[in-house]
Parts: sequence; structure tokens; C-alpha cells
Amino acid sequence: MSLAVWVCVALILANALYVSAEFGAVGVSRSRVRRLSQDGNRRARRLLPFVENSTTLVRYVSASQIGITLSSLMLGAYAQATFGTALASELATWWRLDAAAAYSTATIVILIGLTAAQVVLGELVPKSIALQHPTEVALFTVLPMQWSLRIFQPFAVLLNSTARLVLRLFGLRASTHRHIHSPDEIELLIAESRDGGLLEPEEQERLHRALHLGLRTARDLMVPVNRLTMLHRDTPWADVVQAVIASPFSRIPVYRGPRNRVVGTLRVKDLVERFVAEGPVPLTRLMHPVVTIAEDVPADRVIGVLRERRAHQAVVVDPDGNTIGLITLQDVLGELLGSDPASAPKP
Repeated sequence: MSLAVWVCVALILANALYVSAEFGAVGVSRSRVRRLSQDGNRRARRLLPFVENSTTLVRYVSASQIGITLSSLMLGAYAQATFGTALASELATWWRLDAAAAYSTATIVILIGLTAAQVVLGELVPKSIALQHPTEVALFTVLPMQWSLRIFQPFAVLLNSTARLVLRLFGLRASTHRHIHSPDEIELLIAESRDGGLLEPEEQERLHRALHLGLRTARDLMVPVNRLTMLHRDTPWADVVQAVIASPFSRIPVYRGPRNRVVGTLRVKDLVERFVAEGPVPLTRLMHPVVTIAEDVPADRVIGVLRERRAHQAVVVDPDGNTIGLITLQDVLGELLGSDPASAPKP
């Protein structure tokens, strides 16, 4: 093959590189890149700063678009300069055309041929590969993209600033190149994954429950106070022991006055250890502070509250501060897994 052909092939491959880099960077999972980076993948470490921040991702995509434009223009100009004259001469001989007609025909032939090759090999094929394997493609192209970013940086800054100015004139904002899905769209994605065989029906149901967990409140998942095993703060030691023996729970709420005024929690483990060490002790010396959660707190936030307080359970209170139930991590997990939390023993 002649040098001119190799140059045209190289420019088409350059276009394919920038197309695949753009679609790979936009479609890649940030969490997966972050995990690969933590596992020591060097390419993932290079890519992570670009995909974690919308501003740097815009620069990354801008560099790829500049590369696509330049490679396309260079391909057209070079092919026309190298093949146009030779093809025009051949057409003039074969079809007995005058110079102007032969050159125009050669230009059209080269344009159609290059456009077809560019669209198929430089656009459609790399785009399809990047959409199907975004992580692999993004990692493969990150090194040449870093070089391109250094070369194209002045042009990218100028073009991005101009684009933002034009968008402001129309009252619009620049795109962040992020795929943002509504809950309904996520539901459709989950259903499509199930239909495509990537999810089992049980997995789809768990994802559905997780997606709608925020629609349930602490009141919806709690065990009502009238179903709890509870102890009064002044309960005699013998009655405390009997209540602990009869209860399947490892933590028992302690109240003062009416049952809706919970003031602490008794851990059975503490009771046994203290009894072995000291014998009978007042219940007030065994109580732990209680975590309270408002009844309207979304279920997904309950997990965060319990984690922050390093607690396994919390009492649910109404607007007046009265205890109306008890909620545990097991209740929330039961909602996710489809079990009945109210029927399960509290740890």
C-alpha cells in the first residue's frame, strides 16, 4: 500500500480513537473506575480524575471532539490533495471528460468513499464498541487522551468559553455529560435487565424494594409499643430476671412513668455480666442511652442515623416526644428482603 493510503487509514483510526474515548468516558461507571483505581490499576488512576468531576469531564469530551474534527478535516484535505489529481486524470482518460468535469467527478467520488469509510470505521464501529464496553474502552484510550488534552488545551478552553457564552444568550446551561435517571427510568432499566436475562425475578424485586425504600417511614416499619417487651425503670431485680428469661430479645426498652416514655435500653449481656461480677444491681445502672427517631423519617435515612449513632435500634417518637414503637436495622433489612419485620425477633 502507498504512503497516502496508510496516512488515510491512520486518520480514520485517529477519528475512531476520539469517538470511542468520548463515548467510553461518558458511559463509564465512576464506582467501577474508583474500585479499579483502589485495586492498583494505573489506567484507572489516570481516568478517575476526569470522570469524577463534571468540569474535567467536559474538558475531556471537548478534547475528543476537537480530535474528531481535526482528523476528519485532515483526512478530507489530504485525500483530495493526493488522490484527487490522480483520479481526475484517470477519469479524463477513461470517460474523455474535460479537466474541470473530471476534477469535480473525482472530488465527489473521493468524498463519498471517504464519508462511507469514516462513518462506518471511524464513527459507528467505535461508538458501538464503546457503548457495549465503556470501562475497557475508557481505560484503553485514557493515555492518548491525556496527550491530546495537553495539546488541545488552549483550543478547548476557547471553544468551551464560546459555547457557554452562546448558551447563556439563549438562557441555557452547558451540559455536564452525565446520565441522570428518574426513579421511573431506573425501574425501566431494571425491567430491561430482567428481560435480558441479567437479573433474576428475586433480584429485580429486591432492587424495586430498595428503590422505593425512601417512600416508607420509620412508623411504617416499626414494631408498635404495645407489642414490645418493656421494663419499668424501678422494676425489682427478680422481676427483671424473669422478664429477661421470658423474652427472646437481647435488648429491652426501659421506660419511666407511662410506657410511652422510654428512657433507655437494657442489654441482656450487660445484665448477666454485672450479675456475675456484683450480684443484683439497680436497673438504672445497666441502662444505655436510647436513640430516638421521628416517626416521619424515611426508612433509608434510618440506616444512616443508626450508623452515625453506632446503634442497632431506636425508639420511634411522635411529634410530642411519646414513644410509639421500636425500629431496628433488621426491620429495614426485612423491608429490602421481603420478610415481615414485625414478626421477627429483635436482636
